[in-house]
Amino acid sequence: MSQLFDNHFSNNPYAKGLTPELIQALIAMFERASAGALAVDRDARITWINESYARLLGVSQSDVIGQPVRNIIPLTRMPEVVASGDPLLLDIMEHRDQQLVVTRLPFFDEEGLVQGAIACVLYDDLQPLTPLVAKFRRLHQDLLAARKALARKARSTRYSLSDFIGASPAALEVKRKARLAAGRDMPVLLLGETGTGKEVLAQAIHSASGRADRPFVGVNVAAIPENLLEAEFFGVASGAFTGADRHRDGRFQLAHGGTLFLDEVGDMPLPLQAKLLRVLQEGEVEPLGSNQVRQVDVRVMAATSRDLATMMADGSFRSDLYYRLNVMEIRVPSLRERHQDLGILCEALLADLRQNDGRAAEITENALHLLGHYAWPGNIRELRNALERAITLSEDSGVLDTGVFRQILPQPAAGSEPAGYRSASAEVRPLSLVVAEAERAAIESALQTTGGNRSEAARRLGISRSVLYEKLARMS
Repeated sequence: MSQLFDNHFSNNPYAKGLTPELIQALIAMFERASAGALAVDRDARITWINESYARLLGVSQSDVIGQPVRNIIPLTRMPEVVASGDPLLLDIMEHRDQQLVVTRLPFFDEEGLVQGAIACVLYDDLQPLTPLVAKFRRLHQDLLAARKALARKARSTRYSLSDFIGASPAALEVKRKARLAAGRDMPVLLLGETGTGKEVLAQAIHSASGRADRPFVGVNVAAIPENLLEAEFFGVASGAFTGADRHRDGRFQLAHGGTLFLDEVGDMPLPLQAKLLRVLQEGEVEPLGSNQVRQVDVRVMAATSRDLATMMADGSFRSDLYYRLNVMEIRVPSLRERHQDLGILCEALLADLRQNDGRAAEITENALHLLGHYAWPGNIRELRNALERAITLSEDSGVLDTGVFRQILPQPAAGSEPAGYRSASAEVRPLSLVVAEAERAAIESALQTTGGNRSEAARRLGISRSVLYEKLARMS
């Protein structure tokens, strides 16, 4: 194979990369070594797909040839590769409920023009990548430690988008929206339960934005006494009140040119909401005790675990401020909504704990299975606490098994379901039973609505009268 590449590039001075001839030579290797492969032409239409990829996608090989690739795989980036001529060597692509690890390579004619591209599925299951991700994170620890040291010296961020761990569909959607938010200088509202990683995400968006080299200033609204909030936000002029012997900048002034992150914005009192709205509209602040206005250039990101829609309805949160803050909304999922990320999250958290105190630990498959049936009301913050306590209780063994977590997680009373646990038996029911119950309910509803008129009920259900009679016979 190396000789093939050497001959190709030595004999063809015009070639920019792979040619159709080389692609033909590689196809046999893709057939054997990958979980699936396909090729497209310069119009991003499928010209070839192997049997394993067609089976993975649930399509027929003959039916997809000539089809635009996005008709078959909506989230593919093959048209982007064909348009740019640049390869995408490693990418995670979501297809239905699967995450596929894919590499995409363009190929060229002798004049260096793109003729098409080929994609190869390296993995159709992310589980084998967990050790690789863990190794990467260990190698990344020195850089992370340096970043945290710098963050302590300046108003900068500690987190990037890679620190929002997860490859589940819910996590990937959050990252997609975060990348969009990073590229657009607009307010962002982060919604989600406590402990889900909203501040990590806010810092990651700032780090990837055009304001990354400017300050990131965070303030937890719920943690500051109400009578001090205005001074904390807008600053204090010298002599404004007893003890104010010098001017002090507020959070808006400190964040000038950068990002101001308002955590738990739902706890902000109404009078301050009105003043915050004015600052957002006018781009200027007036410190307490001063009659001078100062211009500020600040991007505001806000987060809350509260239901702002309900608060607007009862008058405790201003609707005009809500719409000013909620130009782009990102809902951060709870941990119970992305249990499939538990393995990679545990690896990352254990690596971070090892970096902090030097105690190494590994978690067993049985322990992960147990953790997967717990609801995690405290989300990732609770998971980190559980792992930290488990390391302490396991003493010097370095192995975290089910026994140590049973000491930590809430246990059920005798004969009852565990508090905070999901019932595995209640979650999964036979599909045929679920479909049959739904069908029965739809038919009964249609007959009730039409007063027992079976012809009209069949029409509304979108089936023939004879099919309805057959279904009614099976129901009786």
